[in-house]
Parts: sequence; structure tokens; C-alpha cells
Amino acid sequence: MKTTTKPIDNQLNGLSDLEVQNQISKYGFNELPASNKKNLFDIFFEIMKEPMFILLVSSAIIYVFLGDYREGLILMSATSLIIFITFFQYRKAENALAALSKLSSPHALVFRNNQFKKVPGREVVPNDIVLLNEGDRAVADAILIESNHLWMDEAILTGESIPVIKNLGHTTYAGTLVVQGSGIAKIVSTGVASRLGKIGIALKDIKEDPTRLQLEMKTLINRLFFIGVIISIAVVLAYYLSRGGIISALLNGISTSMAVLPEEFPVVLTVFLAIGSWRLSKLQVLTRKPSAIETLGAVTVLCVDKTGTITMNSMEIAFIYDGINIFSKEDLKLNASSTFELIQIAKLASSSSGVNPMENAIFKIVEDNPQIQELYPFLNKSQVVHAYPLTNSCPSMTNIYATNNSRIFHAFTKGAPEQIFKLCALDDVEVAMHKEMLHSLALQSLRVIAIATATISNPSFPSDQADLKLNFRGLIAFRDPIRSEVPNAINECRAAGVKVKIITGDFSVTAKSIANEIGIDKEGTVVTRDELESMTDTQLLQKMNSITVFARVIPSQKLRIVNLLKMQNEVVAMTGDGVNDAPALKAAHIGIAMGKRGTEVAREASSLVLLDDNFASIVAAIKQGRRIFDNLEKAMGYIIAIHIPIIGLTLLPVLNTAIPFILMPLHIICLELVIDPVSSIAFETEIEEKNIMKRPPRNVKSRFFGTQKIIVSILKGVFLFISVLFVLIISRYNGLNDQAIRALCYSALVIGNCVLILNSLSKTRPFYTIISNKNWSAIGILLFAITLLYSAIYFPDIQSLFKFQNPGLQSFYPVVLAAIFLLAIFEVQKYFTTIRTNNNQRVV
Repeated sequence: MKTTTKPIDNQLNGLSDLEVQNQISKYGFNELPASNKKNLFDIFFEIMKEPMFILLVSSAIIYVFLGDYREGLILMSATSLIIFITFFQYRKAENALAALSKLSSPHALVFRNNQFKKVPGREVVPNDIVLLNEGDRAVADAILIESNHLWMDEAILTGESIPVIKNLGHTTYAGTLVVQGSGIAKIVSTGVASRLGKIGIALKDIKEDPTRLQLEMKTLINRLFFIGVIISIAVVLAYYLSRGGIISALLNGISTSMAVLPEEFPVVLTVFLAIGSWRLSKLQVLTRKPSAIETLGAVTVLCVDKTGTITMNSMEIAFIYDGINIFSKEDLKLNASSTFELIQIAKLASSSSGVNPMENAIFKIVEDNPQIQELYPFLNKSQVVHAYPLTNSCPSMTNIYATNNSRIFHAFTKGAPEQIFKLCALDDVEVAMHKEMLHSLALQSLRVIAIATATISNPSFPSDQADLKLNFRGLIAFRDPIRSEVPNAINECRAAGVKVKIITGDFSVTAKSIANEIGIDKEGTVVTRDELESMTDTQLLQKMNSITVFARVIPSQKLRIVNLLKMQNEVVAMTGDGVNDAPALKAAHIGIAMGKRGTEVAREASSLVLLDDNFASIVAAIKQGRRIFDNLEKAMGYIIAIHIPIIGLTLLPVLNTAIPFILMPLHIICLELVIDPVSSIAFETEIEEKNIMKRPPRNVKSRFFGTQKIIVSILKGVFLFISVLFVLIISRYNGLNDQAIRALCYSALVIGNCVLILNSLSKTRPFYTIISNKNWSAIGILLFAITLLYSAIYFPDIQSLFKFQNPGLQSFYPVVLAAIFLLAIFEVQKYFTTIRTNNNQRVV
């Protein structure tokens, strides 16, 4: 950080350490309002209020009460794992955000105890004296008590990209950036009292609704809870009345409740969101609110800013105009005699250091071409003998250097072209010619500066730049380059049915040029801030579909645009970085804050934080969101399907006393050892479906647990149940005893479950692609299931534990036939469903 050698006024000695502590006690730390974080007990009680968890814990307690400590311990361990995963997922997201906030938190150079001291921004207090230099970010609201041509970028608050000058007595606001000059300021407002903090407080007035999946999941679990309780009580009564034995009746009731209540639902949702958050982080997207992952796949409109998201948020030289000819960046070296001198003039007119992106572009060209430094060898370039700074009244700057003999001086000037034209006293014909070139460059969304030089023989320099008798030398055009990956990402959005709208503070010509360059609809309409102000909501809604660019937009208008898009039933993802963007970010279905240049308030209001500020990362996140939702949908469908035969086999002995018990609590727990990891891990790791980004967004109004989806899952489960019944009937017909029948039926259920898993992993690919797709977790779990089944049938100790008897290899032929039947039915259904889905998408 750059410091100043100028002493502080004797009357401004700064605060003492004791005074600082008193101010902190009185006003608190300089921190922005944040959401109240839940402690461990809050999370724990929130989890335990869920009906599914209440039943799981109750079941485990009953097992222990009945003396079956092993099965009770297994169930309690599963419950503890669920709680741990929930804790881990919540803490991981919060800690990641806290780490990002800490990294981006600015420091301040304060004057305390008669000396400068660098302190964290949160420790700055009212009445502190702070030093502001180029590149510093103001940490609190302050009044300037000294200003040396101080220019501040207030886009973070106002949305205006043009810096403003700050003079003595002006206020500098928290979060704004020093672009040029320096100053000394006295802190007047910190934390929630600052302008930044007040906007953060206002965000609490915007209510966030729970997502559709959250509501559906809660409703389903509550219904299953009551259904499970009723069925379990009925089973206990029916068993006791038909067979007697209250302990056996309770055990069978517990088995029924475990079968009816698929405890995997909350586990799977939690794991999918947690791992989904981790996967998005690998794409440079931090998940602020994991529930937003489900909405990514339904996004229909993506509203993005231009600077830093579509472009690189940096400058490079695009063209150089020497007053007659124009040269592109690629032609600079080929025309070095004309271009390199102009670059050196611009460098000599620049600040020795700073954060001006155009000056950085000039320095980069000089660094890449060392021969430019050799120009003007007769100058003493180590020291500027006189400088004219940039001001509101004269938007140009001049540096004067002495020659080595100190008799002749040379002035180098750069600034706004119109101002340079005036300073050079050009005639009307020259001005018209140069303005024509200036206009053609502006149409290409370029920022242009003019350069000029002068030779001075009198060391008494004039007080005004206008008296330097400058000579016009040319124009240098800069561009914020488009990210190379953006055009492909735009095409991907178009194929996926996602509309992209640019909302920017830039001029309409610039914004439209960028839109055309990246491939956004050239026939689209551009609407400016003034046009927005003049339109009613009805008028704007009528034109909304044709509008591709909103230009010169202020942050307050972004909220209006988002709300109107939501009125059209669009699912809106919105990017933003400034404090005033926060309401729009929070109102959007998915608010996406910028990680590099975004404010803490914007991040707090957002669902996602874009760590690299890259548009392509947003599109990759949408693709990942679709994959996650698809796999979650497949996992939930599988859970419903596999529980149908489990419920049927649990109830069957109660309804018909001649049928032996097929499933006991241990059998169900062993099935869960396969069902749980498959549904939460194997399905999660499955690759995306074919053409995932060539289909329209998911209809946000469609239910996750829609009637058609549930019926398909139930039918699969019914077919699996029928296949086990087929094995049961054949086994009884062959005169096998109860333990052999139990072993064969359990085998049919386990192998049928493996068939169901292979079929359900993909909606579009055949079952055998599990190997080519390298879903090793699914393969490993399936091998584990078969190994466990083999051990339970062929190892006597485990066999007795499962209450099995080896029926002999020849007795397994109905199990094999049932598995082949299932596989054929499921794969044929998948094939025709894929064809129908593809035809429907072509129609859309």
C-alpha cells in the first residue's frame, strides 16, 4: 500500500488505543449486517423436529428396550450419520462463505497514537483518521479533511461506472474504490450506520419463500409419517390377534414402519445438496444456499452484467490512430515506427503506478516490447518535474520531463479526445476528421483516449494545460476483451432454452455491440434507463420477450426487471456485485453475486457466489444443476420403487398366516445397507443424461413427485414384488421349508434390486453403460450386495443369523428367470419412454 510523506496536521493526532476500545464498546465493530447463524443446538433441534427422524429414533429405542442392542445400535448409528451429514453440509457452506468474506475484506491505514497503523476494516471506528491511496477500498463512511485530486469509483453503490472527484468536505462511502489521487478522511459512520450497512438492513424486508422441492418433501414425509404410524399400529394389532405374542407383534410393526417410511428421503436430499455444492465449487461457483441447486435446472432467463462476467474486466489496446492511419493490435509490431512512439507518449503521460485499467494496458504493451522504452533517450524519465492532474473541468493529464541537459522540457498529455482537440487548437476540418474516426471506434464498444505532446523551453510552466501549445498525435482505443469461452456458452444457453439478457450501466451502443459479438439475438431490442422510466409495467411486459439488452440501467431498475420477468412465470437467475444490486439478487429465484469484485451485502443476498466472475461458469452451473436434479429425481424414484416390494413382503405374512415371514428387521437393515449408499452416492455420481443442454428447462410448475412419476415408480416396484411372489409360489410348490423359501425370496428381492438399480441409473442409456460410464461406486455397491447375499446363503454362521437354509443351486432357476423378466420389462419401458420424450422435445 502506498503511503504519503506529508505529515498529518498537528490538530489531528488520531485516536489512542483506549479511545479506540471505547468507540468499539459504543458503536460496535465495523461490520455489515449478516444473517443470524444457527448454532449446533439450533440445527440439532431443527433436524429432530422432522417426523422421519422422530420415528427412526423411536424405533431404535424400542429395539434397545426389547433387548436387541445390535439392531438398535445400527439404527441409532444411521440416524447419527444423517445428523452429522446435515451439520457438515451447513457448516461447509457457511465456512466457505466466511473464508471468501475474509479474503475480500479490506484493511485500512489509520493514524493512531501519532503514527500510521494498518488494521482490519472491521476495527475502524468513528473519529478514526484514515489515509486513502490509489487502489484502496474505503472501509467506512468518512469526511475528507484533505484531498489531492482524489477520484472514487462509486459503482458499487450507484451503478455508475464513471469515477467521481472528491474534494475537501466531501463524503467517501464504505465499499467505494480510490481510482486516482489520495486523501485523508475522518470516519463518521461505521457498520450498520454507514450507507452500505443501511442497505444491508433493508434487505431483511424481502421475504424468501421455500423452494417447491422443500415444500413437496416436507408434505410427503409428513404424509408418509402418518400413513406409517397407522399401518404399523394395524399390523401390530392384526399380528397379535391372529398369532399372539406382543413382542413379535411389536417387532413386525417396527419392520412395517421401516418399510413404509423410506428414511432415505431426507438423507438423499441432504447428501445431494451437500455434494452438489462441492461439485459446483469445482466449477468456481460457491453455493450460498444449497436449496438453490434444485432451481438451476429450471432457469429460463439469465440476466447478466457485461463487465467482468462476459468480458475480462481488464483493458487491452485494440487500435492506434496516428492522425492519418489506423492500426490494429495485431499490426503494432509491423508498423512500429508509427505505433510504438504513440504508446511511449501515452506511458510517459500516465501515473507511475495506479489502478487505471487503461494505463495498465499501456504498461503491458511496453513490457512486452522493451524497445519502446528506448524511445526518447534524451529524456530524464526517472522524474516528472511538473504534472497537471485530471480534473472535472479539464479531463486530461500531463506529465513534463526534463531533457538530460535540463534546458529543454517535453510535455506528454493524454485524456478525453474532445478535451485534447481543444487543447491542441485544431481547426474545424481536423476536428471533423478525427471525430469521424472517434465515432467509428465508439461504435465498436471501445474506450478511446487522445494523446498530444509539446516542447517547452521556459522552465516557468504555465498554470493551465491550455497554455502548453500541445500538438495532437493520435488516438488509442481500448477494449475490455470478451472472454473466449462466452460465445460457446451463449450457444449452449440457446440450445438449452435459456434466454440471456444483458443488464448493464454502459451505453446502449457499447452494450449492443457486445451482445452482437457474443452471439445474442441481433434482432433483439435495446432499452435504456430513460426508456425504462417512461414505460409502464404493462408496456414493458409486452416488450420483454424481444428485449435482449438493458443499457444505462441503475441498480434500482434491476429489481423492477426481475419482478416483471417473474410475473411472466420466468425462472430468473440474476448476477450482481454492488450493494444496490442486493434487492434484485434476493428477489431473483437465483441471485448470483460476484466473488472477486462483489460486496459482502451482495454475497449475503445471493444464492450463489461466482468465484471467478465468469459467465461460462454460470452456464456450467446450470448444466450441473440439471444433472443434480435429474439424478435426484432418479434416486427418489428408485427409493419409492424398492420400498413397494419391501412393504408387500412385510404385510404378506400378516394378511396370510400360511406364508412364512420373508423379511425381518435384520433383512431390511441389510437391504438399507445397499439402498442408502446407492440412492445417495451411486445416483449422485452418475454422469449427465445425453443432450442435457439440448432440452428446454424443466417446468418449474411441475411437481417433483408428480402423479405420473410416482405411478411409474410404483409400477416398477409392483413388477419387482410380482417377481418375488413368483419365486415364493414356485418354492412352496417344490415343497421347500420356510428357511429355504425365505432365502430364495430374499435372493429374488436382492437381485431384483440390482436390476432396478442398473435400469434406474440412466433415463436414456441402456443398463450395461454403467461400465463404460465408470460409475465405480454403483459397481462396488452392487458387488457388495451380491457378496453379502452369497455369504448369507453359503456361510453357516451368517446363514443362521439370517434364518436361511441353502436350498441348493437347482432351486435358484426361478430367481434367474424373474431377474431376466424384470430387466426386459424395465429396459423396453425405458426405450419407448426415451423415444417419446425426444419427440416431445422436438415439438417444443
